[in-house]
Amino acid sequence: MEELLELRKLLIGGNISDALLLVEEMTEMSKDDKLNKIFSFSIIVLLHLIKQSAEKRSTRSWEMSISNSVKQIQRSNKRRKAGGSYLTQAEIRETLEDAYETALNQASLEVFEGRYEASAIGSMLDRNAIIDRAISLILDSDS
Repeated sequence: MEELLELRKLLIGGNISDALLLVEEMTEMSKDDKLNKIFSFSIIVLLHLIKQSAEKRSTRSWEMSISNSVKQIQRSNKRRKAGGSYLTQAEIRETLEDAYETALNQASLEVFEGRYEASAIGSMLDRNAIIDRAISLILDSDS
């Protein structure tokens, strides 16, 4: 809100160059917020995909969590007025790859009743297949 008030003041004062700099900064802040949301929901998607893969089963709760998180990623990634997306498919992959270790660490506390370290669970899984599955869910059901 402070930024909008400052922008108004700059525009009224005719300081267009500083106003444009502030608009650029606000745009970056908005994109950072989107990226943080996508990263957080990516952890949730990956967490449940890891659990499914490790335990070779699923639950309705995991399915709902995956579905809800995928919808939130799609919603956060969608440019409302300009159309298109904030992140490309390559950037989504990069975000998922970045989130994978966090999700694996969290999953290690939950799968097999927390008996294994993250590294042991990780060795049981196909990391790329899980990330590919997450990308497929995010992109395929995007409409």
